[in-house]
Amino acid sequence: MKYILFIILVPFIFSCKNGKTVDYIEDATKPNILFIAVDDLNNWITPIDGFSNAKTPNFDRLAAMGVTFTNAHVQAPLCGPSRASIMSGLRPSTTGIYGMTPDNKIRREDNPATKDITFLPEYFKENGYHTMGIGKLFHIHVPEGMFDESGGRVIGFGPYPEKRFVWDGFGKGVKEKHGRTSTDWGPFPEDVSLMPDHQSVNWVVERLNRDYDKPFFMGLGFLRVHVPLYVPQKWFDMHPLDSIQTPPYLADDLNDIPSVGKQINDLPMMPSTEWAIENGEWKKIVQAYLACMSFVDYELGRVLDALENSKYANNTIIVLWSDHGYRLGEKGTFAKHALWETATKAPLMFAGPNLPKGKKIDTPVEMLSIYPTLLELSGLPAYIRNEGNSLVGMMQNNEGVKNALAITTFGMNNHAVKVDGYRYIQYEDGTEEFYDHTSDPNEWYNEAHNPKYKEKIKELKEYLPKVNSKWDSESNYTFQPYFVEQKARVNGEAVKAVKIIGAER
Repeated sequence: MKYILFIILVPFIFSCKNGKTVDYIEDATKPNILFIAVDDLNNWITPIDGFSNAKTPNFDRLAAMGVTFTNAHVQAPLCGPSRASIMSGLRPSTTGIYGMTPDNKIRREDNPATKDITFLPEYFKENGYHTMGIGKLFHIHVPEGMFDESGGRVIGFGPYPEKRFVWDGFGKGVKEKHGRTSTDWGPFPEDVSLMPDHQSVNWVVERLNRDYDKPFFMGLGFLRVHVPLYVPQKWFDMHPLDSIQTPPYLADDLNDIPSVGKQINDLPMMPSTEWAIENGEWKKIVQAYLACMSFVDYELGRVLDALENSKYANNTIIVLWSDHGYRLGEKGTFAKHALWETATKAPLMFAGPNLPKGKKIDTPVEMLSIYPTLLELSGLPAYIRNEGNSLVGMMQNNEGVKNALAITTFGMNNHAVKVDGYRYIQYEDGTEEFYDHTSDPNEWYNEAHNPKYKEKIKELKEYLPKVNSKWDSESNYTFQPYFVEQKARVNGEAVKAVKIIGAER
């Protein structure tokens, strides 16, 4: 009789949440996962830097719900290899995925590192989860058949006006060499319903109102704040032009940068800071970026509202991350594409059961840690192939804070090591950069040859990846001749005419 009474009472306890009767019984041993990717989002959001009166109340709201890493770094400062690293749990230096790789080509028999890898959503599926997702999660969407339910992705970063507002997409670039970017800025379209991100959130909200017979993994990939920096006028109005600050900038900043670093930073298709200053566009670009950030914040708020009002509110882990930072005039241009702080640092936030609320952690960590962290939070077995470390102990008990570091790779054998207070960069030819962030937070003065830092540089060199795989045959980045030449050189191929891929997808 007692056994029968228990069976009756357990559903009753959970069905009375919010005064609504539901069929779903929360299983505390298997939480749901809400996996949110934001494209090209840097640390200007209010829970981290709050730059230039940024307005992101829903990022603040998420920060209050859990843990914010203010010093998280990507494994590649480019969306394709960064996302492949997060989803595979492997470093770019292990896989050779240094450029853009079709989603269906990341795992192939001829790549020994990835031929039998289990991607993050697949691991949850194999452990009893219902998986679903929409938007940009891998480079395009996801490999075919990845999810039980897929909302797909609108290709490109539209909608687009008939004519560009400001930038032609080529700048000083040569069509046959450099491709055309989506970089442009201005208020467009008129109605928020035309934004693909709004449509993606509609899809997520509808699914948060469904019943499931097993825990779910739901991925949501926002397209903004990726260029073009178009959102409706409403979000531009939140950031009046006369209130806009521009980031710190030093005109001769690159004078002490090694040749390879300059080649990597050679982006003639992107607006330069000097161009933006001369044409009065710098504040307008920053305004547009902030407007796009506030738009994403609005859509994030819709997701959080839907989760809060759903039957899954108390048993869902949220992780929000970005695939890299974004430079808004720092180091001479408007782009990611670099091994410097503003290109590698991006938001990382966790919230859910058994996590502290409103906690901030300032030590360097890696996006590579997302995969093992979600497994531990979900009570799933660790995946032995993961090269990152779980952050659960750090979030709950401050474990490993003193010894944490982050490694970023851009192309074969070009690496940055970030430890608390310092950044060390070594390029493929052995040339170096070193920055002391306590005295030089903007990384303006390369101290690689300063005897004062000899021992520290020697220490950080030890953390460089020991494996530097050749370029994966399906991985390419044709926007910069340096990467085309490097792939051909290290893979023993003839340098072919650059096939221009057009705007990033």
